Amino acid sequence: MRRGLRWVLPAALWFTALGFGAAGLQARPGGSADRAVIDPAATARVSSQVDSALSRILSYTPQNTGATALAARTLLSGTASTQYQLLFAQVEGQIGSQRLTVTTRVTHSGVLSLTGDQAQLLIFVAQTAQRQGARSSTVEGQLSVTARLIDGQWRISDMTQR
Repeated sequence: MRRGLRWVLPAALWFTALGFGAAGLQARPGGSADRAVIDPAATARVSSQVDSALSRILSYTPQNTGATALAARTLLSGTASTQYQLLFAQVEGQIGSQRLTVTTRVTHSGVLSLTGDQAQLLIFVAQTAQRQGARSSTVEGQLSVTARLIDGQWRISDMTQR
């Protein structure tokens, strides 16, 4: 009987320490608030919406620059919106004269963190460009993306090419 009691105190201390550790993780900023791994549905939703947005705003033809610009106004916010408007204004004039078609496809994406109304993603894209009558060329790249949940829609608020 004494032998059984010998393990009670260490076991009780171990369970108490485990309880304090779990409480500490939940109280830690960002500890339990990051849903990227523990909420697959929310992670899939942000990933799907951001992937779709990137494909829409980074793809264009000489005939659809207006639709691309409109998509950017609804899918971007903050710094990303300002940067995109400046860049697209420079490119838009060349698209028609060079008869340039660009198609962007997200090849892989991962949600690095998902807390509240903000998500950090790493996105891999393949971008194919073709001038009328010429061969197409494809380049691949990586983007670090910050997205914010605004009125129920994930909007890209910052993008950085890696």
